[in-house]
Amino acid sequence: MQQRIAIARALAANPSILLMDEPFGALDEFTREKLNIELLRLWANPDTGLNTVVMVTHSIQESVLMSDRIVMMSPRPAKVQDIVSVPLSHPRQAEMQEHPEFLSTVREIRKQVKAL
Repeated sequence: MQQRIAIARALAANPSILLMDEPFGALDEFTREKLNIELLRLWANPDTGLNTVVMVTHSIQESVLMSDRIVMMSPRPAKVQDIVSVPLSHPRQAEMQEHPEFLSTVREIRKQVKAL
């Protein structure tokens, strides 16, 4: 509930950019998925004025579902290691996580993370 309140508070200011650091990290998988889909819905709605969302996550699946581009950081000292374009269309739905293109993207990113 606190994550929803924090996001609502941030969105109340009608930002064009939303910065989020592990916003759903403490949630169970199903609640996390619901909030991810809700955030995608809000982001896609032109009435919100929300143009850009920058989200830090350690979940590869979450990053693929939520992102158009994934910026991969190297270990300490942190620097940009790679920027990966996500080839999934919009609107995004939870069911996309079962599609071959989604799974292929997750596998590719997992391979890159292991190589860091």
